[in-house]
Amino acid sequence: MVLEGRIARGEIRPGAQLPVEKALAETFGVSRAVIREAVARLKADGRVETRQGAGAFVALVPKSLNFRFWQGDGPALLELREIFELRAMVESSIAELAARRRRPADIAASECFLKAMDDALASGSDGSEADDDFHLAIAAATHNSYAHRLLEFLGRHFSESRRLAWTMPGGNGALPQEAQAEHRLIFAAVAAGDPGRARRLAHEHVRCAARRVGIQLAQDLLGTQSGIS
Repeated sequence: MVLEGRIARGEIRPGAQLPVEKALAETFGVSRAVIREAVARLKADGRVETRQGAGAFVALVPKSLNFRFWQGDGPALLELREIFELRAMVESSIAELAARRRRPADIAASECFLKAMDDALASGSDGSEADDDFHLAIAAATHNSYAHRLLEFLGRHFSESRRLAWTMPGGNGALPQEAQAEHRLIFAAVAAGDPGRARRLAHEHVRCAARRVGIQLAQDLLGTQSGIS
């Protein structure tokens, strides 16, 4: 996209804040959804970073990120299945540690994004960005900066699988409603400081998310979690 070219040529300097979505969309004559996708790709490539409450900025030192999930407009079925498997492994471990380490400010931040998803459900809009932010807030509650940065790095690739619940046609609101109910359970377990339950619920959330889009995850992913009550 033209935005990437402007960053590469130094027309938008490292450390500079990107204009808001609406302004970028008007500048380039595209929809805000196209801008959102372009910024997400730049984030995945390490060219752009977001700062909570402040917006998106050109990275001071572009990260060398050669790890790629797929090429093209979207993942193939096998790749999508493996992304869900990776989500199950990563998000369940993060939820467990978050339940051990969460602080009042972490709970407040997570609850804020839960409400943003409730608002999206009420208006029938796409709440996938708030969905991403909720999972990032849980990662921040681990107080392990690398866990949070890892989830940011994986962001676009995980976002694609989350967005399905909000954008698949014919769901009549059922898909995001179900996902939101699972989010509330994860939030409650983390807030209550119940690591085992948080891990199990985060794992089950990903398994259900995969099932809702027609993917059955392998049972061997459960590991020792089958013994968690």
